[in-house]
Amino acid sequence: MRYLLWAVLALIGYTLVPPLVKMATATIPSDVVLVISNGILVAVGLAIVLSSDVSVTPYLTDGQAVYAYAAGIALTVGIVSYYRALAAGPISVVVPVFGMFIATSSIIGIAFLDEPLTGRKVAGIALAVAAVYLTSVE
Repeated sequence: MRYLLWAVLALIGYTLVPPLVKMATATIPSDVVLVISNGILVAVGLAIVLSSDVSVTPYLTDGQAVYAYAAGIALTVGIVSYYRALAAGPISVVVPVFGMFIATSSIIGIAFLDEPLTGRKVAGIALAVAAVYLTSVE
């Protein structure tokens, strides 16, 4: 159950990101806000790794590292686009559309990672699509 505490903490953190990015991009270019905010993320990540007994080097060429590199590319595309969308549009539209990654990631997990497809998941994905539509259409 400890993962639920982490999930709630992530929820709180991610809840604050869009309004803070929106306020920052009122006077600062979105790419600069991206560098500042994600620079903090990278610095904290490095501090966590350096304070642990885990060495990064052996994993850089591990066979599974290709997925980490691909995740980095996908994260870069997603976050750069997200910050630019927040700078240009209303949070009430940008965040729900961005949040569809929850449903689309579930679909990828079902289609490619052998996760079970259940009626409950189908209903949840359908409701997520409906929620995004209802919250993002003006």
